[in-house]
Amino acid sequence: MTATAAYKMLLAETAPQAIRTEAENDAAIRRIEELEKGGAAERKLADLLTVLVEAFEEEHYPVSRRVTPLEVLKELMEANGLKQKDLLDVFVTPSIVSEVLSGKRNLTIQHIKKLSKRFHVSTDLFFG
Repeated sequence: MTATAAYKMLLAETAPQAIRTEAENDAAIRRIEELEKGGAAERKLADLLTVLVEAFEEEHYPVSRRVTPLEVLKELMEANGLKQKDLLDVFVTPSIVSEVLSGKRNLTIQHIKKLSKRFHVSTDLFFG
């Protein structure tokens, strides 16, 4: 089965729609977590559900202040149980990881692209 056919099948099973309640949001988040363990078709559906979750959460949980890219990175690390050494695939050297996490060095566009791919989030998340 092709990735496109698998994705279409997943779409038919899931029937994604706008999220209106907390219960629907929680269910979508659980489904995203399940899908992220799968193949390309599952990750594609997870991306779509993520857009729906983000839309719901932006409407129901407005952020009153801008978060910094460093705060975003630290939250993603905490949510995924990661330590500095776990980010060597993004930053290459331990010293760069340390400098970024201590605020001595800013994230580069290249870092943001790699982090976005690693955590399956939009690059916009790091730009506020």
